[in-house]
Amino acid sequence: MNASTTPTTPLAGLVGNTPLLRVGEPFAPAGRGFWAKLEGFNPGGIKDRPGLHMVERARARGELAPGARIIESTSGTLGLGLALAGMVHGHPVTLVTDPGLESSMTRLLTAYGAQVNVVSEPHPTGGWQQARRDRVGRLMAQHPGSWCPDQYNNPDNTSAYTPLALELASELGHIDVLVCSVGTGGHSAGVSRVLRQLYPELRLVGVDTIGSTIFGQPARPRLMRGLGSSIYPRNVAYGHFSEVHWVAPAESVWACRRLASSHYATGGWSVGAVALVAGWLARTLPADTRIAAVFPDGPQRYLGTVYDDDYCAAHGLLDGPPAPEPDVIGRVDEKEVTRWTRCPAVVDPLTLAGDGAAAENLR
Repeated sequence: MNASTTPTTPLAGLVGNTPLLRVGEPFAPAGRGFWAKLEGFNPGGIKDRPGLHMVERARARGELAPGARIIESTSGTLGLGLALAGMVHGHPVTLVTDPGLESSMTRLLTAYGAQVNVVSEPHPTGGWQQARRDRVGRLMAQHPGSWCPDQYNNPDNTSAYTPLALELASELGHIDVLVCSVGTGGHSAGVSRVLRQLYPELRLVGVDTIGSTIFGQPARPRLMRGLGSSIYPRNVAYGHFSEVHWVAPAESVWACRRLASSHYATGGWSVGAVALVAGWLARTLPADTRIAAVFPDGPQRYLGTVYDDDYCAAHGLLDGPPAPEPDVIGRVDEKEVTRWTRCPAVVDPLTLAGDGAAAENLR
């Protein structure tokens, strides 16, 4: 076959149809386990899907003019998706992040042609996310005609995951439980919405980090990136969740490393947290329960954190395996959690009485 007839795949065609892996021991006993959708096999991870979809929909509606600048806040993974979308559709991209972004990710985003803008101080109530969003607003004023995807509130961030849901349904035939990490709320809402139409009894289990305010806990400085929030994203489909689990950094590190050593597949903070919870579900639910878990990324950007012994030792993340069972609380605001904890009653925190801080953070 000569060069002129060699088949090629367009850049956007590299996204989707990611592998599915059966995860068993040591997360569940022999004969039990869960299915993990390995979204790290997308060029930049799971958020390649909404990065492309949000840009394509905005262009179709005329909100994003040809050649206009895309400006957005990101903790990393959506930045990769937007860099890809900018390359595919011819848009310059500016990404606003914070000092917690790994230097390797900054270099990679820059290599892909994005401009990286770093805020220096967190917002007093909305943390790094609100500080980044405020910077996005100022940058948009400096670039007339620019466009912000607003991933936290954009419904296209949710609908972008319809293909992922259909891939899972096609591959597994039936799904009883879906386990998703929650950050902007996009993939948990988008995938569960489609799967609920196919499997009305589907249970959605959310996985958050300690120190995140998404499900009604107090906002605290967070070590884990890629899940959690210090604001209240409106894409989070609170009514879809059967329960939520909060996971601590050391617990996620243990799960990430056990995944790597037992299954030759792993990822970052979100992957470890999801694997911990999905493994517990596989151990405790009936043996024939079909559990699907979404692994949002791979391990590459975490080589200096999750997989670095010096970093983990300095942050007290190598203290041994997590408890075999999570703590349980009856209300999301019953107490502040500091280790793996679950709550079977999920509500929108903005509906909790007297939550003035929540309303302030949403602004």
